[in-house]
Amino acid sequence: MPASIVAALQIGSSPQGKAATLENILSWETEITASGARLVVMPEALLGGYPKGEIFGTRLGYRLPEGREDFTRYYNNAIEVPGEETQALADLATRIQASIVIGVIERSGSTLYCTSLFIEPAQGVVARHRKLMPTGTERLIWGQGDGSTLPVVNAAAGRLGSAICWENHMPLLRVAMYGKGVEVWCAPTVDEREIWQCSMRHIAHEGRMFVVSACQYQPSPAQQGIEVAHWETNRPVINGGSVIVGPLGDVLAGPLKGETGLLTAEINTDDLVGARYDFDPVGHYSRPDIFSLEVDQRAKKNLRFIED
Repeated sequence: MPASIVAALQIGSSPQGKAATLENILSWETEITASGARLVVMPEALLGGYPKGEIFGTRLGYRLPEGREDFTRYYNNAIEVPGEETQALADLATRIQASIVIGVIERSGSTLYCTSLFIEPAQGVVARHRKLMPTGTERLIWGQGDGSTLPVVNAAAGRLGSAICWENHMPLLRVAMYGKGVEVWCAPTVDEREIWQCSMRHIAHEGRMFVVSACQYQPSPAQQGIEVAHWETNRPVINGGSVIVGPLGDVLAGPLKGETGLLTAEINTDDLVGARYDFDPVGHYSRPDIFSLEVDQRAKKNLRFIED
């Protein structure tokens, strides 16, 4: 059915770790079910955490021992895919009969990735997208994804794709995903700023898609009983801003700021045909005689074992 309800769940990672965060996610089951949502998008790094303000003991040219200890703790709070947490989320998706797109910190060997997981009812994890370009000092702690994790998933709410936080600002990534026929663009983030709302409206309008952006909400350091270096004690660590946008850039719900909550809106993917009547970025409004894009979707590995 082209008409459905989509949702952004605005909550934050618990300072008590991934088990407490997972418990919080599961506690929203009744409200999600009552909303009738067929898609629930959850924020960037929700399971595993976004360690805002941490420097992991790094200075230009050297790293302090305590930074290695900080990273070890962060690594231990990340999740395996598949694993215990993904099974719990798969069970949740089946109970609520909704797709889940959630931001996690994923362990792979000794490397961490900032990842969006696509979880379908009765199927579990069907795809993953690893953030292609961690921003700024995120590069200290997260590896880079490659072209092998740029999925588009057929789901009840439509064809789902995902870009995480600032990789939404990568024009060529957007074009590649537009070319794959995304209908509902899922944007997990921790960007609370007004300019993020502008970006979400622009991307919806440019790609002629529905956009569901879920941002974390984390109370102030004082409320959480934590310290964040060079951050105001009574200012929220992440102030939310989840939003749902239509294909002409119209805000359908939100932005939700300063609190946790479930943001919902009704969408109809049949509306996308009319929305693309006068602008199709990879169709009649492109100029293939001038511009072209090559996307390498091969997994990149620097180690292969070849046997006779």
